[in-house]
Amino acid sequence: MFENINIHSSVAVYVQIENCVQFAVASGLLKPGDKLPSLQEAAAKTNVNLNTVAKAYRDLDVLGIVYSRRGSGVFIRDGAQAKCKANCQRRIVARLHEVTAEAKTAGMTPQEIKAICAASFASEGNPYGEVPEAVLALAKIKTKSK
Repeated sequence: MFENINIHSSVAVYVQIENCVQFAVASGLLKPGDKLPSLQEAAAKTNVNLNTVAKAYRDLDVLGIVYSRRGSGVFIRDGAQAKCKANCQRRIVARLHEVTAEAKTAGMTPQEIKAICAASFASEGNPYGEVPEAVLALAKIKTKSK
């Protein structure tokens, strides 16, 4: 579940953990009642401190995505999928708007932006990893010959 965690990303690790859970719930990979990995398992898998995972799980609890059962673990709440879908869509739309506005301000055309979006969507990229080569190839600056 936490294969996409990248300790070198500019996104804090606890936020990446929260996002991974929310993405999995929003997409239906995790369903109400499903158990998350224990703090120790998640910390070992992500190679981060136990407190980092604990913070992510606490934040998810506060958001109403998970609940803890003492001695049993952390589980996905009923109704979490709709909440996660709404949270994810809201964040993604805001980020896409920001990036699109930056691209427009920098002089990119709608066709260039659409090509980058299409290549990104087609890639098997990790949201916190390196940008795939196919997407980077679109960033090559075209010079006009004289």
